[in-house]
Amino acid sequence: MAEAMPPDLLARLAAGETVPADDVELSAGGFDATAIGLTWDRFAADRVEAHVDCGPPHHQPYGLVHGGVWCSIVETVASIAGALRVASRGQLTVGVSNTTDFLRSHREGRVDAVATPLHVGRLQQLWQVEITRASDGKLVAHGQVRLQNIDATQIGG
Repeated sequence: MAEAMPPDLLARLAAGETVPADDVELSAGGFDATAIGLTWDRFAADRVEAHVDCGPPHHQPYGLVHGGVWCSIVETVASIAGALRVASRGQLTVGVSNTTDFLRSHREGRVDAVATPLHVGRLQQLWQVEITRASDGKLVAHGQVRLQNIDATQIGG
């Protein structure tokens, strides 16, 4: 995924900028989250923001957003945040654990996801992600993802 990270994005993040997603040429190589309807909003070295407009495709049989959707959002936003932190040094990240708590039910409408680092080390990173309802700002899910930093050459057989 290091080669999939847009070089202009990495340079702007290294300069301390917060970059609106509209300013970045996103590709399927690590950024494509269309299956869950994730839309990227902003990227910064210590914060990545995205949102999802939830509806029937995200529901479990009782008409509530499925917990797996929350896990997918947490995993995706944290993974991209972590990958952006190590891409400039030729590393990738792979998930080690994802712990997501479902705090409130949600049926329809936009939710915002924000990833921030709890720890960024040489070998591992720990990111937290908060998912809030846009309509009232209430937290609907919260998760943590631990990532392992690895050399790009370690991927594969």
